[in-house]
Amino acid sequence: MKKIIYILALLSSTIFFSCEKIFIEKDLKTDDPVENFEYLWKQCDEKYSFFEINNIDWNAIHDTYRAQITDGMSKEDQFIVMGNMLNELKDGHVNLLSDFNISDYHFDWKGPQNITPRVVYEHYIGQDGYLNSPFQHNFVGGGTDVGYIIFSTFPGTMTDDQIDFILNRYKDTKGLIIDVRQNGGGAATDMTRLVSHFMGSESTVYRTRIKEGKGHNDFTALEDIKIKPSDGTKYTKPVYLLTDRGTFSSGSFFTTAMRSLPHVTVMGDTTGGGMGLPNGGQLPNGWTYRFSVTQTWDMDGNLYENGIPPDVLKFINPADTDKDDVIEAAIAAIKAL
Repeated sequence: MKKIIYILALLSSTIFFSCEKIFIEKDLKTDDPVENFEYLWKQCDEKYSFFEINNIDWNAIHDTYRAQITDGMSKEDQFIVMGNMLNELKDGHVNLLSDFNISDYHFDWKGPQNITPRVVYEHYIGQDGYLNSPFQHNFVGGGTDVGYIIFSTFPGTMTDDQIDFILNRYKDTKGLIIDVRQNGGGAATDMTRLVSHFMGSESTVYRTRIKEGKGHNDFTALEDIKIKPSDGTKYTKPVYLLTDRGTFSSGSFFTTAMRSLPHVTVMGDTTGGGMGLPNGGQLPNGWTYRFSVTQTWDMDGNLYENGIPPDVLKFINPADTDKDDVIEAAIAAIKAL
């Protein structure tokens, strides 16, 4: 017997939903291409969370790709067909994984990479910049009016002491720039911990719901997600949050939570989205998969699964080798306060 087990592990109800476990057991173990295709299609049909929002005709997609599945086809060819089917969802949280390949939708290709890392680290962080993983930071714009912090992931290791040190260093600035361009996400615990240091009081930062029935529109009721302010150092002066299409998953959750605060302005490009938390399981042939099973709404009732638009749209000039126009715009805005 092979047990097909789905586990959705979310944070406590004060941040996300309570931990949930969904168990489905079937006597399934087969390498048959048709059975594996139909199993994957059905699981996605019953549990994926964005069919209606993105106007996806999943039945038509079934017919298109089922016609490409044949008895005796190679595992590699079968994987390509099934992976291509999942990529029709255009969701970076949707993957098929085998022992020889992983299907992956490149959400960050929806727009230009709105950052040149060499320029940022050489001309804004500099040799005297501070490195305290995952953060790199320094004063920018000349003088000590503006602080700049960049990090490319939420690694699950952020601490309050670490954040306190950084914010204490910039406590006398006029404003702070936080750069999450090309931040592909990571641990939600880091995201909520960091947001809590920019809050003066407890606040509902967004709402979320989880898929719970077989119909494409069967969800739980929306739940308010609240974050309490940190007991440590808090920064409530103006903040400019820099984003681009590579800002995904926890990066987008962070953007949604931060933009709900009155002193935060989002600048740059639309994020890559990825605000449906993923759940997954195992196919009868042993391959594993995951796809989004939640929806997240901001406090104005917007569902930004396909990306959160900035308050101020701004792009770099890729030809520049000594300045970043997005950072420069944020510096100018803070100095003008």
